[in-house]
Amino acid sequence: MSCFRALCPEEVFRLIERERVSALTLVPVMAAALVHSPARSKYDLSSVEWATIGGAASSPTLIRDVEQTLGFKCFSGYGLTECAPSLAKAELKPDMQCTPEERYELQSMTGYAFPGCELRVVDAEDKDVPHDGLTMGEIIARSDGVMAGYWQQPEATAEAMRGGWFHTGDMAVIAENGYLRIVDRKKDMIVSGGENISSLDVEKVLAAHPDVYEAAVIPVADQKWGEVPRAIVVAKPGSKLSELELVEFCRARLAHYKCPQSIEFCESLPKTATGKVLKRELRKKYQVGPATLGSDG
Repeated sequence: MSCFRALCPEEVFRLIERERVSALTLVPVMAAALVHSPARSKYDLSSVEWATIGGAASSPTLIRDVEQTLGFKCFSGYGLTECAPSLAKAELKPDMQCTPEERYELQSMTGYAFPGCELRVVDAEDKDVPHDGLTMGEIIARSDGVMAGYWQQPEATAEAMRGGWFHTGDMAVIAENGYLRIVDRKKDMIVSGGENISSLDVEKVLAAHPDVYEAAVIPVADQKWGEVPRAIVVAKPGSKLSELELVEFCRARLAHYKCPQSIEFCESLPKTATGKVLKRELRKKYQVGPATLGSDG
């Protein structure tokens, strides 16, 4: 086993070729780094059968880029530390028929529960939401792998494990076919003029722009709407992407009230050791002040 202090795409490629690695487990930032590495063409990656992306929400664009650029199947996985940790995967079921774009969308979702795991999406009263792909609720889980409780935190345990189900804090919708799609963390939902906005949905649209390397969306104060979305974007090297161009790109694909009202470009996003974007750090830095592009929705 090899362990690195920092991700080096070329070293990953070298080890895949040497060890004939058959499967990879990645976080989105790792997958993006492999996709964009110029060293990819120098190595034989044909031994890899599939990769799963977890640790943070993925996007159809990233799933597509991994498959087309790196040459192996890719799909999302879902889990939490409290669940030991895996609960679900979005690998396409054998009997499902869909177009390539529909397939990338499905494979970027939360997916369906592993055998031995039970997943539900429930409202504030812990009642199941309709399987319509639209009604939001919280994912709750039950399995032999779910924790007994938080160490020496009885109140937090009672809240998280009420009714015998672990309440994940992840907001999602569930489709008629049973596929789950995470909409956002409870704490990251943006409420603008009474409307709920999923930061993940906006981030997926931003990620689809060819000049965007990665992006995060947070709420900022707005005098009229209470709060509005602001995007923090890392552009690809050499890009001349402008704020106005990116806002117009979003407005062509999202309801206007969901679009970022301001965009900040930066060199990198703050992340945890596992590659998850630290939105609390972004909120601390950017939460003060109204949006700069106005609030006309």
